[in-house]
Amino acid sequence: MSDLSPVIKNIESQKKSVNDVGSLEKMRLQFLGKKGEITLLMKELGKLSPEERKAAAEELNKVKDSINDFISSKSEEFEDNLMSEQLSSERLDLTLGTKSTDGRIHPITQVIDEVIAIFTDLDFCVAEGPEVETDYNNFTALNTSENHPARQMHDTFYVNSETDGMPNVLRTHTSPVQIRSMLQGKPPFRLIAPGKTFRCDNDQTHTPMFHQVEGLVIDTTSNMGHLKGCLETFLKEFFETDVPKMRFRPSHFPFTEPSAEVDIGYRKEGNQIIIGEGDSWLEILGCGMVHPNVLKNVNIDPDQYQGYAFGVGIERLAMLKYGISDLRTFYDNDLRWLKHFGFVPLDIPSISGGLSR
Repeated sequence: MSDLSPVIKNIESQKKSVNDVGSLEKMRLQFLGKKGEITLLMKELGKLSPEERKAAAEELNKVKDSINDFISSKSEEFEDNLMSEQLSSERLDLTLGTKSTDGRIHPITQVIDEVIAIFTDLDFCVAEGPEVETDYNNFTALNTSENHPARQMHDTFYVNSETDGMPNVLRTHTSPVQIRSMLQGKPPFRLIAPGKTFRCDNDQTHTPMFHQVEGLVIDTTSNMGHLKGCLETFLKEFFETDVPKMRFRPSHFPFTEPSAEVDIGYRKEGNQIIIGEGDSWLEILGCGMVHPNVLKNVNIDPDQYQGYAFGVGIERLAMLKYGISDLRTFYDNDLRWLKHFGFVPLDIPSISGGLSR
């Protein structure tokens, strides 16, 4: 095989002339294409003796690898430059105002904002926590027994990780946020915890992933009367009615004692449901006084402190207030549905300005 020095010299010369994607592709074809110089030299290897073929192949492969490395490096460089140019020329100032009405706020986001607006006006703060939770925070600390049905796999999603030898779960409610808040701070507490939750269920009124908001008040004086007044104020503001008709029914939750389900009155006018009045009832949320064992589990003295907690589904609130009949449609990603039920982005809910303008 002839000396490769002229070819290598030509390659180095061609490298200096490469300044864009087109010239880079031209160089590739010149040396590595079907009729490229290196390709043709590779085809001549079969005419050589075994010893000569081995030595020549090593030299050709080194040259070929150097070309490929150069092409790869230059390709990344040109792509980076192109991306930088696009980012610079297509920059969008998100602080600019807009008159567009095409985009819509999803009803779930809207309801969460409405709930936050109401409770922050009542001096609650907003707390957040991880969606993958420890078994302790999700069950044990909330006074849920080891053999409780909620711990079974037909109710709860378990994940492939552990904490303190116990499997982690996708949180089944946002109550673990309350546990984390109480472990990290000192009473009094007055907080709400909105967020995603997960359970093994899927039908017209249940989905595997849904949203809840849970509230917690811990101090030295709170009682069931305060809980009733807080929820009455919330329902009045949320459903924008003067006197919401509501009732408390005895119930059972591991983490509260006494516990209650709250129903709200409604009546029908044709196909419309009027919330807050009438002789029919809809279950809307669960609540109760925080169980002393829960306080003990977060190192709070139940002889000194007490309080109340409540939880309500965001989708349930949205369905009742905005007349959405099927829970599954929240997650169909149907733009026509969103255009019908969605909200104008700049109409941010507030107590003074109105929740659902």
